[in-house]
Amino acid sequence: MICGTDPAMTKRSESGGPSGRYTAHILRALLIAAGVALLCLALFLSMGRIRLSQMGTELAIAFAYSVSIALPSMFLLNWMGQHYTERFPRLIYLFHTLALLGTGSFGTLATGLFMQAIGIVPRSAYWPVFRSNFPIGIVITLVVGLTITSYETLRYKFQTATLELRTQEVERERAYKLLAEARLSSLESRIHPHFLFNTLNSIAALIPSDPMRAEDTVGKLASLLRFSLNAHRSGLVPLGQELKIVRDYLEIEKTRFGARLRYEIAVPEALDDVKVPPLALQSLVENVVKHVVAQRAQGAAIQIAGAREAGRIRLEVLDDGPGFRLDAIAPEHGLGNLVARLELLYGGAGQLEVAREGEKTAVRLSFPA
Repeated sequence: MICGTDPAMTKRSESGGPSGRYTAHILRALLIAAGVALLCLALFLSMGRIRLSQMGTELAIAFAYSVSIALPSMFLLNWMGQHYTERFPRLIYLFHTLALLGTGSFGTLATGLFMQAIGIVPRSAYWPVFRSNFPIGIVITLVVGLTITSYETLRYKFQTATLELRTQEVERERAYKLLAEARLSSLESRIHPHFLFNTLNSIAALIPSDPMRAEDTVGKLASLLRFSLNAHRSGLVPLGQELKIVRDYLEIEKTRFGARLRYEIAVPEALDDVKVPPLALQSLVENVVKHVVAQRAQGAAIQIAGAREAGRIRLEVLDDGPGFRLDAIAPEHGLGNLVARLELLYGGAGQLEVAREGEKTAVRLSFPA
């Protein structure tokens, strides 16, 4: 006898304007009223309270009762659902029950007056008819109303959960897209003409004097390019694999910068199996090489450290350069892309921080273990 609350339906209907919203609610209430009227008619027939010859009249009366209860119940419960469901989630069913008792009583009284006005029920029989129909009307109102309200609530929760899953899928796709952009950006930097020319020139210079090192540099370059191409296949990679790529990159750049590039890696072997975003640590090191080592005659000293602290992994890259501010980094920059990837992979639990420690700049990457 009542149309239950459906916040999702209410929002969709509101997009079509007030008239469309009210029309949809009224049509829904009339359909429910018709169904309840048929249910009441079948119930009365099974109880022997009416004869087959009275079916038309009794159906009309049952429909009148259903409409007079369903319409106010629909608007009242929808209003209560919008204003009190989130504020009083544990009491909302009590509020709905009290509302249904009120609309059930009002509808039964109003329908009796209507039938008296059109001459179906004589004035002297008004209260006997009310006492006879009131208990049945209240029971049916509560059963049907609370059933439909519970169904609509569960349906709304299911729709909300489905929407959250779709949102997570979109976020996951975005994370993969950012990872692909990071991979392409990394690959682009690797195959940049200056990088290739400088690396090839360094290899050529090493061939006469140190052919073994020249061959080793070619192997490191191949590994670096292969890792850049394959990084998109997994959202996370072992830290040991990431550190190998960082060493390869630094050794390749060391053939070019020589003593200007000094580095030290102090990451415990116990962390080798920890999963990290691919090219994350490498991006931090590359940023130092490009903006500190290559820009200063004295080059820079780079320290790479890692630790597990209170269920989190902390990776740190320190250099003796002038430093920078993270909020000055553009989103399309390698570090800006890394910040976006951390947010998508770990939410607020993934952090990238830049701090000045004495004469050194520390860039810290931390996320759940």
